[in-house]
Amino acid sequence: MSNRFESKSAIITGAARGMGYEIAKQMLEEGGSVSLWDFDESGLNAAVERLSSKGKVIGLKVDVSNLENVEAASKETAEKLGGIDILVTSAGIAGPNGPVETFPAEWWHKVMAVNLGGVFNCCRSVVPFMRKNDYGRIVNVASVAGKEGNPNASAYSASKAGVLSLTKSLGKELAQTGIRVNAITPAVIKTEMLKDVTEEQIAYMLSKIPMGRMGTVEEVAKMALFLSSEDCSYSTAAVFDMTGGRATY
Repeated sequence: MSNRFESKSAIITGAARGMGYEIAKQMLEEGGSVSLWDFDESGLNAAVERLSSKGKVIGLKVDVSNLENVEAASKETAEKLGGIDILVTSAGIAGPNGPVETFPAEWWHKVMAVNLGGVFNCCRSVVPFMRKNDYGRIVNVASVAGKEGNPNASAYSASKAGVLSLTKSLGKELAQTGIRVNAITPAVIKTEMLKDVTEEQIAYMLSKIPMGRMGTVEEVAKMALFLSSEDCSYSTAAVFDMTGGRATY
């Protein structure tokens, strides 16, 4: 097993389950120290317990849509892990499905606050810690919906498009530092989040994938780990596709 992340400290949001959990697991297995952030406290505690045998791991209940909460958690993480080298923003919500003209306005704002505002809050809070050592890796988990727009998923699609633009802006701002900022765009992935998505929406997404299958959290984690590593040195403000051939840009 590689030790690519030995002496590196990471924050992974949405880490109680799904992609975030698997990224944390693989990073710990490669020698990293990890701060798991999630709003689901019981799920978070269970994740910490399952992963504690793999390395140094802490869990913090964090509402990524709340800037003060994120800033406090960043400071606590830096104190407990000796700094912040890596940020993976995996926290997100799907929101309901429906056409724009009847989409609940309160859900529009909630999805935006978590999916886009949460990424902004995390990046804003963590970059100053990375600047201290002129080193950092930020991986924002967006979605193919942010590239193409999924019908009846306007809030989710728009929020993820915002994540892509935020990634490009921040990556260019930091391009002459030692901090790299990139995004990944999964298509439909086998996670618990699919419980919040209708069968019709899943069928639509699968019909667009040339490989004809969902991706796995293990596949997403391997891409995220490369982008989190020192090997990712000349890519920044970039979007890395994880769609089984649906989108080739």
